Amino acid sequence: MIRSIVITQDNQVFIDSNLERLNRSDVKWYFVDFDQPTEQEKQLLVSEFTFHPLAIEDCFQYLQRPKLEYYDGYSFFVLHAVEEPSLKGKEINLFASEQYVISYHEQASREVDFVFRAFQKLTGHEEHLTVEVVHKIMDKIVDGYFPIVHNLEDRIFSLESRYEQAGNDKQIMEDIFDIRSDLLELARTVLPMRDLLYRVIESKRLAIHPNKQAFFRDIYDHLLKLNDMIEYNRAMTSEFRENFISLNSYRMNNIMKTLTIFTTIFMPLTFIAGIYGMNFQYMPELTVRYGYFITLGVMALVAIGMTVYFIRNHWFEE
Repeated sequence: MIRSIVITQDNQVFIDSNLERLNRSDVKWYFVDFDQPTEQEKQLLVSEFTFHPLAIEDCFQYLQRPKLEYYDGYSFFVLHAVEEPSLKGKEINLFASEQYVISYHEQASREVDFVFRAFQKLTGHEEHLTVEVVHKIMDKIVDGYFPIVHNLEDRIFSLESRYEQAGNDKQIMEDIFDIRSDLLELARTVLPMRDLLYRVIESKRLAIHPNKQAFFRDIYDHLLKLNDMIEYNRAMTSEFRENFISLNSYRMNNIMKTLTIFTTIFMPLTFIAGIYGMNFQYMPELTVRYGYFITLGVMALVAIGMTVYFIRNHWFEE
């Protein structure tokens, strides 16, 4: 649908008026939102406004990165909100000048919806409305990143308590790689948004009042913090992965050491049993009356002696 807020020169506010009103000479400022437009409504973006064809094309095609472009008389923003649970960027396009803000998004946007509803309460006497709309949409988008990062942090810290549980090694490794993949997907949105905000702050072409610069710097600071959190969490997943591999290697070494000890003890016993298991007729000791018990005793002494030797050399210690 297409919805609009129009303010006239005499400070009257009209909600959801016809787009034809936008061309009247008494219009001071307007905010138009193309919310999940139909094919017919998409064509109105082309026919009712004189935007550059490249900007229109960017609206109709999903872009991988947020960006800011300057055109004659207006600026074009491509912003990305994040959609859970896929963490894919949800594109929001803004055309902004001193006289208007036009938003275009092909998916439902809580951020734009929140701002549009808030601006329906305008009295018509407010100033710097374009900057206010752009700031609030950006602010809501960036605020939406924090719960996602905190959720990923909770998933990371929950891994530590599962280290001592047996039988879930494969699942833990899969979870670690899933979290790292989610962090990378989120970074693909946060980093370009950070660069975009830096351009907004440093730009001389955007008519941002000095008093409003601080609000955009606040968003930029939030993005810096998010970037640090993402990098920290990626480092944590790397550390957990290395610790988990080290722990598994330690467990495997203990298992191998135990098996080696038992194998070493039984090797001479097997050797003795193998010799006396040969069925040659004239082997010595075969005719000794107590040869069987003597052989078992020798084998027991060898096993006990080797066990004592291993204990004294701390082979059984972890």
